[in-house]
Amino acid sequence: MDRELTQKEILEKDFKTKVRGYDSTEVDEFLDIVIRDYEAFQNEIDKLKSENNRLLDKLDEQAKQMSTQHQNQQQSSSSVTNFDILKRLSNLERHVFGSKLDND
Repeated sequence: MDRELTQKEILEKDFKTKVRGYDSTEVDEFLDIVIRDYEAFQNEIDKLKSENNRLLDKLDEQAKQMSTQHQNQQQSSSSVTNFDILKRLSNLERHVFGSKLDND
């Protein structure tokens, strides 16, 4: 976030006085309000950044968990599929070769 003034610069700002210038007490009181607003905004920004980082970390963790679950599901389904194929192949071999053995 680009700002032209910092809280310190606002606090330390001296205005030149002229014959018909502003009331310095009124200007100082106004600048005090501006400084408090700057501090409040900065605190809110820091809080939101922290919350944003926490949520991004949580999102990353959940994405990793989902990826791990997806990989586990793929491995489970492929191993079940491979097992089923081997079982069917074994049954076919018994059926085909078992008949030939009976004929010989």
